[in-house]
Amino acid sequence: MKLSIVIPARNEAGNIGQTIDRLRARLGDEGIDYEILVVDDGSADATPYEVEARARVDAGVRLERNPGPHGFGRAVCYGLERFTGDAVVIMMADLSDDPEDVVRYYYTLRDEAECVFGSRFMHGGRVYNYPLFKLIINRLANWFIKVLFALPYNDTTNAFKGYRAEVISGCQPLIAPHFNLTVELPLKAIVRGYTYKIVPITWRNRRIGVSSLKLEEQGSRYLFIVLYVWLEKMLTKGDYRRPRDEQPRSFFAQSRQDVGL
Repeated sequence: MKLSIVIPARNEAGNIGQTIDRLRARLGDEGIDYEILVVDDGSADATPYEVEARARVDAGVRLERNPGPHGFGRAVCYGLERFTGDAVVIMMADLSDDPEDVVRYYYTLRDEAECVFGSRFMHGGRVYNYPLFKLIINRLANWFIKVLFALPYNDTTNAFKGYRAEVISGCQPLIAPHFNLTVELPLKAIVRGYTYKIVPITWRNRRIGVSSLKLEEQGSRYLFIVLYVWLEKMLTKGDYRRPRDEQPRSFFAQSRQDVGL
């Protein structure tokens, strides 16, 4: 199974090189066939040059430039329209997500489920230097989503998730242009009947630069997307759900069938 990692990046020159280098090292050690697809979302710094320098020495690294309009969700969607792997992980550019968890995602997607959702707030999960105010807002927002959808999952707003390629096509159209895409995609995948597994992950607050997430700007956008998907769940009577005869299988089982074993 080939794994794509889509990384939206805007003015992340101080972080993106290290993020790519750590990913390359860990995925290479594991022998995973990978594609690291960085989507530059209108950076005014050296972000694209940091990516291009690594692409020159590693064919598995690729830069795409989102010509605009810009926004976190738009940049992610730009990458999701262009990745070439059998599965894709959406990862942040700021070193907050752990490459070790990317490896765990890979095996989960290959062998166990069509989606893998990380949680920083379950047994085994770790959080370092999370700003207190953002932490309180995060816990309240995720509690609301968990109750509204009756989910066992408690970290829906986290961007770091993985999907098999067919899930991405099955969750179209994606309409969230900003950070609210982080809830639209997993909630649609759940509502539309794709299998998922929740695993503990590690998150570290960025050490360089400032997050572009502004809570005061995003609150109503998150609420709109959450209610939009909830209305799909409640009112469409399963019109957008995956057909029941499309049963998920591991990539190992698929490959055995392809060769007639």
